[in-house]
Amino acid sequence: MVLVLLGTQNNNFHRLLDEVEKNIEKGNITEEVVVQAGFTKYNSDKMKIFDLTTKEHLREIVKKASLIITHAGVGSIEMSLEEGKKVIAVPRKKKYGEHVNDHQKEIEEKFNAKGLLIGIDDVSQLGMALNKVKNFTPKKYEKNENYQMINIIRTFIDKV
Repeated sequence: MVLVLLGTQNNNFHRLLDEVEKNIEKGNITEEVVVQAGFTKYNSDKMKIFDLTTKEHLREIVKKASLIITHAGVGSIEMSLEEGKKVIAVPRKKKYGEHVNDHQKEIEEKFNAKGLLIGIDDVSQLGMALNKVKNFTPKKYEKNENYQMINIIRTFIDKV
């Protein structure tokens, strides 16, 4: 199962779900797709979509997934990495009204540079990332080793 995480932002992220659906249609994604959509309202007969759930329930779904495609939110990324999952992270962008600024791009770049996930700048690169993830072995995520990075990111977000 492929799990798509859009977090709890009160902004939509239709661009990512449109691209996931295109990749299902192209055959790049053949597994069942489950989407935690948050406040993004989206209808699809190709994906199972729910809005929000408890953190505990979401973690159980993450554990079952073979791949996580997520917005570049720290919480979603961190939970997925803690469970040892392969992750493709896509930043929400201010220019599309998906967030108040572009800090998710910085988050995606930092995790990508450490070899923890596959980060892409735009949803149009999802097909490439799906091909790349087949042979991708993420570095083991150690919360203690990355705690300083997470604190820097959280401090930056809190200032925004």
